[in-house]
Amino acid sequence: MIRSLFFVLTLSSAIIPGILHAQNSQKSQEFYQISIYHFTNADQQKVIETYLKEAYLPALHKQQIKNIGVFSPIGNDTTADKRVYVIVPLQSLSQVVEAKPLLEADAEYQTRGKSYLQATYKSAPYNRIENILLQAFPMAPALIAPKLGGPKSDRVYELRSYESATENIFRNKVKMFNEGGEVDLFKRLDFNAIFYSSVIAGSHMPNLMYMTSFENMADREAHWKKFGSDPEWKKLSAMPEYQNNVSKIEITFLKSADYSDY
Repeated sequence: MIRSLFFVLTLSSAIIPGILHAQNSQKSQEFYQISIYHFTNADQQKVIETYLKEAYLPALHKQQIKNIGVFSPIGNDTTADKRVYVIVPLQSLSQVVEAKPLLEADAEYQTRGKSYLQATYKSAPYNRIENILLQAFPMAPALIAPKLGGPKSDRVYELRSYESATENIFRNKVKMFNEGGEVDLFKRLDFNAIFYSSVIAGSHMPNLMYMTSFENMADREAHWKKFGSDPEWKKLSAMPEYQNNVSKIEITFLKSADYSDY
């Protein structure tokens, strides 16, 4: 059986109604699936990367799914838990479900992905796959590929995860990004944000995630320095209604694969 990246069918019946309600109430907002491959060695990485480059991305492109990002953490080679991140933008949850049988029926995909799709338990190409399903913010309803001029090898992609203590406090942080004006502030300061989103299924919740991009690490540092001293941010972050709405922040610096769409 094909080990598809798409995992929505495994969600519990308790989760799906809430997700479908979100889809119906905000039809213009995209959904994102972040799949994280956890692996150990170079042989596994080769199988994963070959599959993504030669089979998976081309097959999704044929389904008119564009702007697929493939990344690895900066310093990935020196860690025990190595990872590859795949970010897939989706127009609807039905597209998540419909993509799986289309992949199964795609003969070219099956042929090109054979070493990955038919791997044995003794030569599994990964240790596990972690999946996160997200919905775009109202003020940033669609993924935007970054406008960067430098070479891909120098670029820095910053994936941020903000957890909150409760669901209600989480909604307050999402409001701060949208109605509060934080998204607009990032736009004004030219952070080349790729997406902003709420996690609707994942292992860390309540949670929001967003990704910004920079020409290089020095460019990243300069942008955040400007952000921290901006009068609008100082005013927004000091408002009583937005205090203590983030309990944990995780920052992952990523580099783009040469075959990534951006």
